[in-house]
Amino acid sequence: MRVIFAGGGTGGHINPAISIADYAKSRDENLEAIFVGTKSGMETKLVPKAGYDLKFIDIEGFNRKHLLKNISVMRKLIKANNDCKKLIKSFKPDCIVCTGGYVSGPVAIAAKKARIPALIHEQNVYPGLTVRGAEKYVSYVAVSFKETINHMTAKDKCVVTGNPIRGEILAADYGAARKKLGITKPFVLVFGGSLGADKINDTVVGMLDKIVSDGKISFLFGTGDRNYEKVLKAIKEKGIQLNDDVKVVPYIDNMADCMAAADLVIARSGAITVSEIAALGKPSVLIPSPNVVRNHQEQNAREFEREGAAAVITEPDLTSDILYGKMMSMIDDKKTLSEMSKNLKKLAVTDALERIYDLMLKMADKKLRGIKRNEKNNGEGYERLSSRGSETS
Repeated sequence: MRVIFAGGGTGGHINPAISIADYAKSRDENLEAIFVGTKSGMETKLVPKAGYDLKFIDIEGFNRKHLLKNISVMRKLIKANNDCKKLIKSFKPDCIVCTGGYVSGPVAIAAKKARIPALIHEQNVYPGLTVRGAEKYVSYVAVSFKETINHMTAKDKCVVTGNPIRGEILAADYGAARKKLGITKPFVLVFGGSLGADKINDTVVGMLDKIVSDGKISFLFGTGDRNYEKVLKAIKEKGIQLNDDVKVVPYIDNMADCMAAADLVIARSGAITVSEIAALGKPSVLIPSPNVVRNHQEQNAREFEREGAAAVITEPDLTSDILYGKMMSMIDDKKTLSEMSKNLKKLAVTDALERIYDLMLKMADKKLRGIKRNEKNNGEGYERLSSRGSETS
């Protein structure tokens, strides 16, 4: 099977695409895949590292505050659509998988024009602008939550799949990961997403001196690439001396091992993050980002909180003292950690990759049947098949 994957911007859009590609490769040794992204997103780092070829288009989101700036955005969109059509014509994919970000829009549009079946995946409860705009161009809208269907126009195209979770996350083992990382103390993992989060970074810097002086835990702090130097400068200004138990890194490349080894995770509550936390049964302190559409991160976090699966601190309430107190009280309360782990397992959906791969097979089969019908009826049959959009095998 030949597949084009499109997703860009943050790790939340790119990692699901990589997970799907890796799973598809494990099921089909003849899989040929390429990725489409932009030169400004995390895909430039993550996709080549995963071993896939990455093609670039120039695209950006619409500016809702300064409408005149959208003239240049429209020009880029037109060129991106043309570039995607050329790429599809050259690569000849059997299907296309989009996982969000601005890059998914022109790829989905080009797929429709080229009569290549495509799906787009929505990770969050509330669909983003790209997904809502792309739904009319794709065969399937793969959603992670049933609630999402209520916010879509093409409800007949929606299929509940859950969020893709990386195979290495699912296969990770607590004991083996701790041995590999050389961890013997209670281990706390902190990150604010692939790009980092200023509020979380500032709060963590404010409690690092206590963590170092106490010496009770191992602590790994991922700042995000763009904030790393700023955080190091703040640490130096405070005179904090880090050690082997307290580490600060720009990006956590070995997230599977680190998540598996953790006794407690402190993170944002994006859909992929909470899905991975649930799959591994990791107790967490969730700090929802307030800068997202319809406040979906807090809704994710509150759902976990209601199920006794996480603690929640919103940004207005977040201080170094509060976070440090919550972290240490949870680490010291083994019973609560154990109960959280059990509750998390009830929320986990671990077969999303299989469900999405099944949709890919249906799309590839649909294309094959369309080609055969096209050859038989001189084009008439394929036109009829393409127009049926969400037909399945």
